[in-house]
Amino acid sequence: MELILFYLVAAIALLSAGYFVFAKNPLYAILSLIVTFFSIAGMYVLLNAQFLGVIQVIVYAGAIMVLFLYILMMLNLNKEDESKKQNINKFVGIIAAGILFVGLLGAYRGLSGNEVAGNVDFSVGLTKNLGQLLFNEYVLPFEFASVLIFAGIVGAVLIGKRDL
Repeated sequence: MELILFYLVAAIALLSAGYFVFAKNPLYAILSLIVTFFSIAGMYVLLNAQFLGVIQVIVYAGAIMVLFLYILMMLNLNKEDESKKQNINKFVGIIAAGILFVGLLGAYRGLSGNEVAGNVDFSVGLTKNLGQLLFNEYVLPFEFASVLIFAGIVGAVLIGKRDL
């Protein structure tokens, strides 16, 4: 049952990502990208990586998509502007997708049978285990990363501050 649900969510992700690429209306494209992000989060949860699923929803489907929608509203795209665009971008996208497909096909052929099936640890993606690992073994790099992010925030505030 879980495998069928995974394939269903994966099919939804592929269809909505395909619609994102070929959509004419940018608003519908962004909404389909939100569906793609939610379905990827569902796949993370089905793969027993709950933390990654929650982060996917918070960061991508939440913050980044709100930013994309805000930018779309600020740009105020018209249909007259769409006819001025060149088709070279579509050809570059098709070539990039072809290269990606060939790479995925090569990776799939490189896989052999059931190498990992016997050694699966189902507690790897749990938030409890990740938190213990993060705050026991990797506490110093974690704190360095938080100081670095804080310095970036302070720098952004100082750069954006107006002189009064």
